[in-house]
Amino acid sequence: MKIHIIFYSMYGHVYRMAEAVAEGAREVEGAEVKIFQVEETLPPEVIAKMGAAEAKKMFAHIPAATMDDLGEADAVIFGTPTRFGMMTAQMRAFLDRTGGLWARNALVGKVGSVFTSSGTQHGGQESTILSFHTTLLHHGMIIVGLPYSEKRQTTMSEITGGSPYGASTIAGGDGSRLPSENELAMARFQGKHVAGIAAKLA
Repeated sequence: MKIHIIFYSMYGHVYRMAEAVAEGAREVEGAEVKIFQVEETLPPEVIAKMGAAEAKKMFAHIPAATMDDLGEADAVIFGTPTRFGMMTAQMRAFLDRTGGLWARNALVGKVGSVFTSSGTQHGGQESTILSFHTTLLHHGMIIVGLPYSEKRQTTMSEITGGSPYGASTIAGGDGSRLPSENELAMARFQGKHVAGIAAKLA
């Protein structure tokens, strides 16, 4: 049973969440978990001007996702930062290359799930995940979110991400806030939950 986590990250927040998702997925017996990142579309000089060059070194060892990596998986958990309430252009560019998979019905019946990051508490986390679901539905995937059996999403003692649509983190306007333990725990839960459903389907 192959669980593939495919993410895009600029400053490392989504990468940290992806690692937590992977930890949770690995708790399910029989799960073969791999992490991939989508290719960067911005030139290096722009990345440098955005102050992201150093952060990107943190996950430079993660291989770039291919269409085969997507098609071979039994479940795919996608991670993307929020850009104006939607996925990043980098993730969109990756998904726009999946026409061949769509034509072959290659993803029909497979599990799809999404997690995200935004700069502010109400920065479009839910709309990013929900709009992402549209592409997964066009591929015939079975969408899995973060059920309320994961009680951490009802936490009121701190500002935190997380919703029934998927795990999320709040990076802060300057990107200085790292994912909290509460947010990472929700990401682990999502990974384990998705892998468990994929195991039942398999």
